[in-house]
Amino acid sequence: MLSVVENHSLPRTAAFFDLDKTVIAKSSTLTFSKSFYRGGLINRRAALRTAYAQFVFLAGRADHEQMERMRKYLSALCRGWNVQQVKEIVAETLHDLIDPIIYDEAASLIEEHHTAGRDVVIVSTSGAEVVEPIGELLGADRVVATRMVVEDGVFTGEVEYYAYGPTKAEAIAELAESEGYDLSRCYAYSDSVTDLPMLEAVGHPHTVNPDRALRREAAARGWPVLSFNRPVRLKQRRPSLSMPPRPVLAVAAAVGAAAATAGLLWYTNRRRALYARI
Repeated sequence: MLSVVENHSLPRTAAFFDLDKTVIAKSSTLTFSKSFYRGGLINRRAALRTAYAQFVFLAGRADHEQMERMRKYLSALCRGWNVQQVKEIVAETLHDLIDPIIYDEAASLIEEHHTAGRDVVIVSTSGAEVVEPIGELLGADRVVATRMVVEDGVFTGEVEYYAYGPTKAEAIAELAESEGYDLSRCYAYSDSVTDLPMLEAVGHPHTVNPDRALRREAAARGWPVLSFNRPVRLKQRRPSLSMPPRPVLAVAAAVGAAAATAGLLWYTNRRRALYARI
């Protein structure tokens, strides 16, 4: 339980949260596949494929190569989608799909960080059109998320910014500079070894439901290992812990394709090194 309230004469601080399997119990992007199917954006075959991907993700069996293939598949799948229609579908189904899968423990942590005077930032590989409304629902102050290229109101299928691996840490560093955060006093939470750079960037890293590789890293570094296992609707939580709506500022990361490529190269090399020790 966090209890220290920020001394506002000191530099500002923040708590950075990964989203999928850290704050919510499923993949935020894949969760909306049925809604996109009903909205006519994808066909039945694509809906079944994303449902299977969700199963693999939840079972913890999706390795880096599988997740990369799914990312490329989803990027190609959204080519030609009307951005406004996507936003409307997400807005219409957000509470039904996301509210029930928010971890009670994560919601409490977010509240505690706000009470302590820290900003809360969601940093997710999922697309901004999905992550930004979830961030608002959670009461986050800012969001960093993957952004797709948009032309004439539709997705081209190309990725403008990929919030993954080292690019998350770079976005955090940019935020620290622009907002005056003292990263040595900031917090970060994630379930995945791909977020090692983000966890290493702050003074108080925490692992949440960590995958095997991240659990090994946490043990080696003495990082706290948290277990979140109580998804609950926000309105069903105790009134004192209700989440007030807060305006979310989407962070326009100025990190290009080169940084995204560097992130993929970093993870591949890191994975080889980690499993060489297993």
